[in-house]
Amino acid sequence: MNQVDHRHTRRDYTRAELRRSDLSAEPTPLLARWLEDAREAGNPEHTAMTLATADADGQPSARIVLLKHFDAEGLCWYTDSRSHKGRDLAENPRAALLFYWPETERQVRIEGGVHALPGELADEYFAQRPAGSRMAAVASLQSHPVDNRDALEQRVTELERQYPDGNVPRDPAWIGYRLTPYLFEFWQGRASRLHDRFTYHHNGENWEITRLMP
Repeated sequence: MNQVDHRHTRRDYTRAELRRSDLSAEPTPLLARWLEDAREAGNPEHTAMTLATADADGQPSARIVLLKHFDAEGLCWYTDSRSHKGRDLAENPRAALLFYWPETERQVRIEGGVHALPGELADEYFAQRPAGSRMAAVASLQSHPVDNRDALEQRVTELERQYPDGNVPRDPAWIGYRLTPYLFEFWQGRASRLHDRFTYHHNGENWEITRLMP
């Protein structure tokens, strides 16, 4: 295969700027505002975030998950703990998150420790999901091999027969996680790659804000 050359693929970022005076004292209000800005700008998956984990040997992996709720304590998502990411987090309970919103020319990087949420929170959210999503979550041993699509769909069919009202119980392996941040970086694209970047670093007592070179 010949080289695929994207060296001339580029665009400039001219939509907005980020000044020190635009920042809140803590990072979560700014994150909330940027999420809403992305939604208003037409991003159909504004809560989508890259979750990067690493196993005990340091081998990294990344995938997209959806943010479900957050506050000053951290950012939360739900998934099967038997998955690749679940196994990574069991071995190495630290992770990084990345939001990217091309509509607003913004990124947010977040790093921190990860722990499982209480089971009652997983129950509460699981009950809110559509019946089809609940069936799929229970039928799938996420990241495990399956012979073919028919075998996967048969597992769902068997659950539908067993629970015709759709009220399949949550598998205990399907849980919530919270990343408790110690670092945020807010990135606003600027013209000629002279981007605005600010970090919030938690020093154990409060948040320290630093401007970074692009």
